[in-house]
Amino acid sequence: MPRFSVIVPARNVQGYLRACLDSVLEQDHRDVELIAVDDCSTDTTGAIIDEYARRDPRPAPLHLRRPSGAGPARNAGAALATGDYLLFLDGDDTLAPGALTAVDARLRACGEPDVLLWDHERTDVWERRRPSPDGVLLETAGDPVFDAAGRPAVLGVAPAAWNRAVRRDHWTGRSLAFADGPYEDIPYAYESLLTARRVAVLDRVCVTWRERRKGSVATTPGRHHLVAVERYEELFARLDELLPGEEGGQEETGGGRLPLLTVLHARMTERLLAILDDPDRVLPGDRAAFFRAASRCIRRHRPAGAPLPAGLRSYHAYRSLHGARDLRRELAKELRDRGGAAARTACRHYYGLRRHAALDPDLVLYGAGGNRAVSGDPLAIDRKACEIAPQLHGVWAVHEDSRDAVPAGADHVTIGSRRYWELLARATYLVTDGDFPGAARRPGQLCLRTGPGTPLKTTGLDTGRHPAAAAGPGPGRILEHADRWDYCLSANQYSSEIWERAHPSAYETLATGFPRNDRYFTATAAEVRAVRAALGVRTGATAVLYAPTHRDPADGAALPLDVARLAAALGPRFQLLIRAHPSDRARHEAARAWPAALQDEGAVLDVSGHPHIEDLCLAADALLCDFSSVMFDYADLDRPIVVHTAGWDALRLTRGVYVDLLSGRPGDTPGVLAQDEADIAGAFHSGRWDGPAAASLRAAFRERFCQYDDGLAAERVVRRVLLGEDDLLPPVPPGERRTAPSPRTAERALARRNGATRTLTGPGAVVG
Repeated sequence: MPRFSVIVPARNVQGYLRACLDSVLEQDHRDVELIAVDDCSTDTTGAIIDEYARRDPRPAPLHLRRPSGAGPARNAGAALATGDYLLFLDGDDTLAPGALTAVDARLRACGEPDVLLWDHERTDVWERRRPSPDGVLLETAGDPVFDAAGRPAVLGVAPAAWNRAVRRDHWTGRSLAFADGPYEDIPYAYESLLTARRVAVLDRVCVTWRERRKGSVATTPGRHHLVAVERYEELFARLDELLPGEEGGQEETGGGRLPLLTVLHARMTERLLAILDDPDRVLPGDRAAFFRAASRCIRRHRPAGAPLPAGLRSYHAYRSLHGARDLRRELAKELRDRGGAAARTACRHYYGLRRHAALDPDLVLYGAGGNRAVSGDPLAIDRKACEIAPQLHGVWAVHEDSRDAVPAGADHVTIGSRRYWELLARATYLVTDGDFPGAARRPGQLCLRTGPGTPLKTTGLDTGRHPAAAAGPGPGRILEHADRWDYCLSANQYSSEIWERAHPSAYETLATGFPRNDRYFTATAAEVRAVRAALGVRTGATAVLYAPTHRDPADGAALPLDVARLAAALGPRFQLLIRAHPSDRARHEAARAWPAALQDEGAVLDVSGHPHIEDLCLAADALLCDFSSVMFDYADLDRPIVVHTAGWDALRLTRGVYVDLLSGRPGDTPGVLAQDEADIAGAFHSGRWDGPAAASLRAAFRERFCQYDDGLAAERVVRRVLLGEDDLLPPVPPGERRTAPSPRTAERALARRNGATRTLTGPGAVVG
């Protein structure tokens, strides 16, 4: 029988669950069973639990058949527990290192009490840690074992599931349980203490409790917060059976139950009024009703001599006392929303007025590439919508200086124009890989943020821990953007977990794959040949796409490799397609450092200005990159990837990364690693670039990062987001997915069709 059973209820916490489970399984005290309860999650929470169960015998997965809530999920887990003590940990919280060893030692020192309380800390989305208000109480509790009657102040500890260990015999003997619905831990927290004969404390932080911004019951405004009042009503109704009886004729006014009631009433009053004053919980239209219910509860259960808060006579009186703070907050927000030039103010005023007009149910506003392109995921979605939902009308929002990027015949609008504000206000659907300037959420409007791709480097709030990354948008701006989204897209479970943690808000992550990558599954041999011909790739040449990541100007040239030296080392059988990062394009064009003859001869083709990187990937026999996320998309094609490794250590330390790209482990490294131009050329000439070892690494990399890409992403998005269908199209099984033919295969197909007798001798080389 294990010493501890840790029960973790989990619903849609894929971004945090790994840290939670690791914090339990990596404890130095190993005698623990972990019961992880998947409460019918719609994300990959259940898959993560099963993954942990496969690699460690201690986790016991439990998948509920219907969504039940945290309370029933904890009860279900506790019913399976076999440990001496039960601990409850939410799926987005963590145990502190060494916590179980400290808890075990304290339990033994105190003679195995019914309940052991400990301290916790709180962390917010910025990873700022704050001590709990329970620390002083726990610090002064001392060593003795006690009960609630002997030390009523113990009822002032936060009424939570995760700040105590409960002896399993006490749980079953007293029929303890969590309630069904919101504020489910209130009855358990108080009843576990009021019915315990022996309580002890541990003056140590054992749990880090995460304050979620969005996505939990506590952070979702609504009338369900009225349940908090009901929980306390139910608790007080049961006090006769929970509290100790009076001894020796002791009156309630002279000791015994009175101190317990006084502490309990004070804690309830503080909690209910805190909920009332929290704009993220009680909506303005519900505050009067909540106040009336809370006020009745507070007055009804007031012990003799207990004070009442000022203004509790009526909601009007309470508002008069407490409304000044709300007024100041609303005024400050209004002032923040004002400002800017007069013209912009007028446009935004017009935008505000048009936001009250009816939404156009068939209007889709698209934006891509900082609103300077018509490309990527939004373009793929637009094309698919034209095909299967022709009733929808798509309009592209572009800056004035980028109107040439709009294809002929495509409807578009200039950002900042009167029509832009009209469409931004009335479009039912906003589809963008970035943001629409000046946009604000509107009820009924749906915003799809397609995302920049699978992240290698830290993103969102995770960037704050790294000096180079912290120079980007501040955390407030990151959260402001995320709060505008209703959906974002993911190509793999790895990205979904990171995205929800680094950009926390209430949006839904759709496991659709990336629409822009559909072409890697649908393109034909003729299309591959046509793209190569349009780019100037010679028949039979091995085309290597060189696509480095963005570099800060202080780090030097936009292209870290010497293109002329690399072209010379590769030789005439190869053609380099140079694609500078879009953010570095101007700097690259101003400092192009290879002889014009290389371009004239076709040894080097500068394709940095090509609008669609998907074309470039289809044309290439191999990808040469450093730390660009293009590698994750290119892996869809199952073609060789060579990684230029120079600068990795600096990137890892200053920018932060999620994947150990240079580890050489399957799933981390996509192919051959090379340090410089000579090393790269050696990999190609030796055949290592496309050898068995590289193919094995590539297969594991594709399995991990190309999980949802299968050629149907755009259709999934159109049907789910634009047409409102409930279910996503099922994924194509990996063994049935067919990628676009390689250039070598495409040229062989043409040769067969033409009845030619040419043969391929060597990687991509066609000779007569």
